[in-house]
Amino acid sequence: MPLPFLTADRARDDDAAAGADPLGYEDPDRWRRPYRPGPWRVGGAALLLLLASYVLFSALIIAMAGSLPAAGVCVGVAALMIVTAVRLVRSGVVVSAQGLRRIGLLRSTTVRWQDVAAIRTAQQPVRWLGLPRTVQGQALLLQSVRGGAPDTLITSHDADFLGQAESFERAADAIEGWFAAHR
Repeated sequence: MPLPFLTADRARDDDAAAGADPLGYEDPDRWRRPYRPGPWRVGGAALLLLLASYVLFSALIIAMAGSLPAAGVCVGVAALMIVTAVRLVRSGVVVSAQGLRRIGLLRSTTVRWQDVAAIRTAQQPVRWLGLPRTVQGQALLLQSVRGGAPDTLITSHDADFLGQAESFERAADAIEGWFAAHR
């Protein structure tokens, strides 16, 4: 039973049929992620939030037992888990007319479009879900005007695109489209 009103793909299908702008955004000055968070990223955050709810429930039980300092520690640990889950979902690449921002778990890096020499897709060994294990895959590389080794923006085996080659291609095309439109 198709439920097109519940999917995010309906808007893209309607825009493609109408011949809309390939970048698909009305306000280019707003920071936007050109792709949806992947199932591995969302699933990991959901597990962290589930674990945080158990820790908060244990904090309630500990507080009712009369040990307020221990309950405070549990609440602090749960708050740290919730913040980590939110940062995990937010991490990725976002673009705007000003440039490209790579948001990580602990820090963010912004590069203006004028400082980017090229953005290209390359076949190379990539890290599997960010772990030390490498597999052969695709990576979207950013080459800076200052030179040096290219930075990897997204890969076909990260938490957003593992097992979703078409989504990686669409995201890479969208980021390359933003670069072509705003350099």
